[in-house]
Amino acid sequence: MSSSNPNSYVKFSETSALPAVGVPVSSSNPYFSQPAHHHDNFNSHMPAAPPYHLHPTAPEPWKSGIFDCFSDPQSCCITLCCPCITFGQIAEIVDKGSTSCGVSGAIYAVIAYMTGCACIYSCFYRSKLRHQYSLDESPCGDCLVHCFCEPCALCQEYRELQSRGFNMAIGWHGNMDGRNREMAMASIPPMMEGGMSRQ
Repeated sequence: MSSSNPNSYVKFSETSALPAVGVPVSSSNPYFSQPAHHHDNFNSHMPAAPPYHLHPTAPEPWKSGIFDCFSDPQSCCITLCCPCITFGQIAEIVDKGSTSCGVSGAIYAVIAYMTGCACIYSCFYRSKLRHQYSLDESPCGDCLVHCFCEPCALCQEYRELQSRGFNMAIGWHGNMDGRNREMAMASIPPMMEGGMSRQ
C-alpha cells in the first residue's frame, strides 16, 4: 500500500543511509573474529619493521698504486699529453653512461683552459668511483690527490676500472652490450655432439 503522505518518500530518502555491505563489527558470524586489541592510531595496525642496521663494508685497497703509471705506458702517455681523453673515459664509466666521454672530456678541457685547475672537477669523480667500489681514500683526500698529482690520479682510476673488467676504449654502452651478449650466450645450452638427432 502506498502512503497517503506525499512527503514521506522524500523524508525517507533524505534520512536514510546507504545499505551496509560486508560483515558488521558486532556480527555473530562464527567465521568473523575481532582483533584482540583495539588501537586508536591507524599506524599501530601496521606491523613494526624489524630494526635494520647498515654495516659499512671495510674499504678495499686500490688494485694499483698512485705511482704505478708505467705499468700501463699507453694510458700514461695519453694522460700526460691530453688528460681530457682519459678523464672523459673514466667519467663515462663512473656515470654509467649518463654522460658521454666527449661531453665530460670537453667540460674538463674548458675548466682546464679557463682556470688552469681541472682538478676541481675531476676530484669529484674520484670520490664517486671510490664510493661505487668501496675503495680506500689513499694516499690522502681525493681533492689533494688530484690537486698535487692529477695525471697520476687519472692513470690510477683508469687502471682501476680496467682491472674491474671495463674496456675503456668502448665506453659504458659497449661494455654493457658485451656483457649482455655474454650473459645471453651463457644461457643458451650447448649443442650436443654430432648435431641434432635425425628422426
